[in-house]
Amino acid sequence: MIGHVKGKIISKKPTKLLIDVGGVGYIINISINTFEKLADKEEISLFTYLSVRESAMDLYGFYTLAEKEMFELLIGVSGIGPKSAQSILSGIQIEDLKEALRSGNISRLISTPGIGRKTAERMMIELRDKVESIAESVDSVSFGASTVRSDAIAALVNLGYNQKVAERAVRAIAEKSQDISIEDLIKEALVSFNRP
Repeated sequence: MIGHVKGKIISKKPTKLLIDVGGVGYIINISINTFEKLADKEEISLFTYLSVRESAMDLYGFYTLAEKEMFELLIGVSGIGPKSAQSILSGIQIEDLKEALRSGNISRLISTPGIGRKTAERMMIELRDKVESIAESVDSVSFGASTVRSDAIAALVNLGYNQKVAERAVRAIAEKSQDISIEDLIKEALVSFNRP
């Protein structure tokens, strides 16, 4: 099993990387969230998961151990394969996915590409208690701050903003100011939407 690779990026696309590891090129499937973290990197170190099927062997790469652990939990759910798990992790941040599972927010799960109602319900039943095991490995702020983020995103969506755009804005602001109040978070997000 290949659990980790480190090498030079030869080419990258939003869901695929080609990495040179000691003269051997590995094609690695990645989520959009991992891709966003590679913006200015020439060399990369990724946690990996090797999916073996009769017709193919596919390597999946993750920027954080938390993302890999979430991927492994997702593919353990009936009806979710590696490609679906990659798609889910591309459509939602790990801390937001954990919060939705923990709080029973089915509508948030359904708004994620690749998750229908039945899959969301299965995820809720099978993963609600398991997501706690990866709590410490997520490189994010505390549970309370995560709730503030979720509430801010929900408020922005209710105001008519796109879910992904709202998540991106809230995440960027919350990473700069970790102790920000929900009111200030929403205000700053609204200001950021109006910047040219």
